[in-house]
Amino acid sequence: MHVLITGASGMLGRKLVDQLVAESSVSTFTLADIFAPVPPTGFDGDVHSVVADISNAETAAGLIAAKPDMIYHLAAIVSGEAEENFEKGNAINLDGTRNLLEAIRKQSEDRSYCPRFVFSSSLAVFGTPLPDLIPDDQRLTPLSSYGTQKAMGELMVADYSRKGFIDGISLRLPTITVRPGKPNKAASGFYSGIIREPLNGQTAILPVPRYVRHWFQSPRRAIFNLVHAGFVKTDDLPKSRALSLPGVSATVEEMMAALERAAGAKAINLIKEEADDAIKNIVMGWPKAFAATTAIAMGFQGDTNFDEIIEIYLEDDAPSAC
Repeated sequence: MHVLITGASGMLGRKLVDQLVAESSVSTFTLADIFAPVPPTGFDGDVHSVVADISNAETAAGLIAAKPDMIYHLAAIVSGEAEENFEKGNAINLDGTRNLLEAIRKQSEDRSYCPRFVFSSSLAVFGTPLPDLIPDDQRLTPLSSYGTQKAMGELMVADYSRKGFIDGISLRLPTITVRPGKPNKAASGFYSGIIREPLNGQTAILPVPRYVRHWFQSPRRAIFNLVHAGFVKTDDLPKSRALSLPGVSATVEEMMAALERAAGAKAINLIKEEADDAIKNIVMGWPKAFAATTAIAMGFQGDTNFDEIIEIYLEDDAPSAC
């Protein structure tokens, strides 16, 4: 089996490659990103590490030319950066997705090629007003450029699937927490920061009030769900081909309480509250919790609670665990 992963140099991309190596029958990887992806260790198959900008249609076509059996489209400009740089966000999040899908369509006009296409969408496709518990049939109402770009990606995945060009599935990933490494430009990045930095003895900035509630999933669970999406039967998918994934609903206050249980009051004292209205305005419009009924019935998983999310970071990604 030949697997193509865009955004393969990112945190999820790297973890996904390692998990696929560990548990599946992949014979060939094409790993693409704007920085050369590092080939996985302990893999005996073929690896093509490609520096690629999918906003270029010819580049996208080149990635599809070998007709990979499974495509994980993880490449994206994150929420805060997409809001600040409208043109860049559209070029990657919208045009890049369409370029990949169009390249597949042109390869599959005789219907002999129909790859599984897993699209990493986001809870940002929803915006206020929202119910406290969002059902599977909630209408898309994005309130950011990033959310709008992801919503358009979902619609394209559904339409190209309807036409038989791909066997597509869109996963609305919760905010992945705790992300290892350095902060990125996502508006939600502080959610990882207020846990990761204090656990590593560093100061973290909290830009929103403690009462803000959000929807979370650990990297470990996100990777399980991405792998599962590659192999699950899609017969039970809704016509939208999109799933809101299970997760943990927690306020900032509840996150901090879990941090204190894990690392004591000294960790809490490293969190400095500095209001940022720009970030607050973005995240306050995001969902608080999902029913995720269809995803759960199809075998997708969420974490048990925020204490478990912190435990997973300490086991998998904290500097002492690396």
